[in-house]
Amino acid sequence: MSTNQHFTDKSGSPVPHVTWPIRAGDEWQTLDSDALFAGRKVVLFSLPGAFTPTCSSTHLPRYNQLAKTFKDAGVDEICCVSVNDTFVMNSWLADQEADNITFIPDGNGEFTEKMGLLVDKSAIGFGKRSWRYSMLVNDGIIEKMFIEPDLPGDPFEVSDADTMLAYVDANASAPEDISLFTKPGCQFCHIAKTALDDAGLQYEEITMGKGASLTSLKAITGHETVPQVFIGGKYIGDSEALVSYLKG
Repeated sequence: MSTNQHFTDKSGSPVPHVTWPIRAGDEWQTLDSDALFAGRKVVLFSLPGAFTPTCSSTHLPRYNQLAKTFKDAGVDEICCVSVNDTFVMNSWLADQEADNITFIPDGNGEFTEKMGLLVDKSAIGFGKRSWRYSMLVNDGIIEKMFIEPDLPGDPFEVSDADTMLAYVDANASAPEDISLFTKPGCQFCHIAKTALDDAGLQYEEITMGKGASLTSLKAITGHETVPQVFIGGKYIGDSEALVSYLKG
């Protein structure tokens, strides 16, 4: 991996103080960085833009998926920063269903600039945006930063959720990926979801007619009925098979 020569690692320094205007419902509110970080352990990751490919497909979803694991490791909150306005960030939150993450709209780029990570992406029509990075903040002090290498394009090598989790707790184990195919009004789907919820397991729900068709379901599982469950890439089966699997 290339050594980053362009950006300064601010580990050991206080987090810059800024206030962010945010839109909550129909009201304007203010989020203060001192209040966010003081006396707490916070993971923050920053990315170039809402709705952009890597940010939406990988960077944000994995942090959202691992939120409970981070919490069990002592992290109080996970924040996502982007140089976008609050309306864009709120729309992205709704689109991603990333309810485990606090979205911070650094619309003016003030926080990002104070971090020394505001970059010019005018060549692709973005204007000033954040370089991709993550950091662990402990009681307002930056304990550790993972800054992407200063390479062309949008490198994504070290600011990911798994790298941060390994730093926070080397013994933490990420949960297995769980995919659950369902359809509305299905009592057996309800049984499957209840079983997963009771086991404290997070899962991705793929609803027939919205996320997939019966044709694709049969192609993937060999069955046309729901629910169908995959855990850690392994096909488990229907609700009865899931309950049996969870019982061990």
